[in-house]
Amino acid sequence: MSRKGDCWDNAVSESFFGTLKIEQVHEAKYLTREQARADIVDYIEMFYNCRRRHSYLGYMNPMEFSKKPLSKMSTFT
Repeated sequence: MSRKGDCWDNAVSESFFGTLKIEQVHEAKYLTREQARADIVDYIEMFYNCRRRHSYLGYMNPMEFSKKPLSKMSTFT
């Protein structure tokens, strides 16, 4: 964030953390900080970055998107 308390300055980051909280953390009960860290890393590395569909990628998951020919990727930039 560039200005104190203005979430609109960093909308992408705010959106990601909102998604993380809603999809993974909100209902979770962690006994230790290490347990929370491991669960969040697993969510990001195994689900969010690999299998979750992203609107920016044309509602494909990153794995599907990375397999597209380069000539078709220019439609999403």
